[in-house]
Amino acid sequence: MRPVALALAVLLLIAACGERDQPDDQALHQDIVSDKSGIEVTFDAVILTEPAESGGHERFEVKDPAGDMLEVDHNTSLAQAVPAHVGDALIIHGQLYIDPGPHAGVHCTHATTSSGCPDPGWIEFAGNYYE
Repeated sequence: MRPVALALAVLLLIAACGERDQPDDQALHQDIVSDKSGIEVTFDAVILTEPAESGGHERFEVKDPAGDMLEVDHNTSLAQAVPAHVGDALIIHGQLYIDPGPHAGVHCTHATTSSGCPDPGWIEFAGNYYE
């Protein structure tokens, strides 16, 4: 009986390693309130403005479930553009930044890492990942 339990535990561990981070909308809100720029976040969002290409980035405003508004700076030189529009729901994984104002945003939503974006990011839309 023990070998079966051990095998099951190993399979569960392997399955868990391949999963992406799940949205934590409350954590995002607390990070914004606490001014935690530079932290990795995963959250649900609804697009408020039509995505626009600007300087190799797709930029658009989103709103999270807590009502926070964020700008998304999605690098289209490193990742596919997201074919989403106003009102569409997304899951976003990237790096939070808070500019003076305060103005919150998220970038590093691409799989390619660098010194400025040490963790791979992504945007999920309609069951597809744009990274």
